[in-house]
Amino acid sequence: MQITGNTIFIPGATSGIGLALALRLQEAGNTVIVGGRRTELLDALSTEHPELHTVRIDTADPASITAVAADLVAQHPELNVLITMAGIMRAEDWTDPAAAVANAEETITTNVLGPIRLIAAFLDHLRSRPDATVVTVSSGLAFTPLRATPSYNASKAAIHMLSESIRLQLAGTTVGVLELVPPAVQTDLMPGHAENPFAMPLDAYIDEVLELITTQPEATEIQVENVKLLRYAEVRGAYAETVARLNQH
Repeated sequence: MQITGNTIFIPGATSGIGLALALRLQEAGNTVIVGGRRTELLDALSTEHPELHTVRIDTADPASITAVAADLVAQHPELNVLITMAGIMRAEDWTDPAAAVANAEETITTNVLGPIRLIAAFLDHLRSRPDATVVTVSSGLAFTPLRATPSYNASKAAIHMLSESIRLQLAGTTVGVLELVPPAVQTDLMPGHAENPFAMPLDAYIDEVLELITTQPEATEIQVENVKLLRYAEVRGAYAETVARLNQH
């Protein structure tokens, strides 16, 4: 992926990593369209950052995805990058399965079906562009699980394998597949997450991501140093030790 000269759609970018990445990509010389569910947040973004384009989209709703994709392709025919940022992270207690299932179903709908439907809605258009990229967002927890968030871990493992598989199928086309693999980052993804001293500061994470994209335009995964402990725990033969270390707090 080239770092500049793109038209980029980022659903799920009204806060956290998505918003920070949107602002930095716009500063780098890209046209950026931010998508989100809450119109009040989109309106505030338009006022505070008029250089960003905004659109309301609910990535848990297939009809919303289909309608927005058609509108954006018509309004921005040069669109060549889709970043499937929207996601949720919730704690689940599987000693109470009935309660856990409701959170699990919503997590899978948002974190797995959402990206699948987004990619499907935009892929024909992206294949018509001379240089296009689908950017997925997994997690270090796709490789080493956090005890509190079973379905989130599973959803990000699914996104990793989806990315690997779609990349194989799109080999030889104009569409690349790039997977962001974040570590814990100080955002509001979960209550208290923004103050987590073990999480990476948001600005530092974005700095490293953009540096890696700039210096490694042919990369298939963007792995900052902080995520490699989790990403390669099994490869190092240290899986059980890393799981215990991650879940000791």
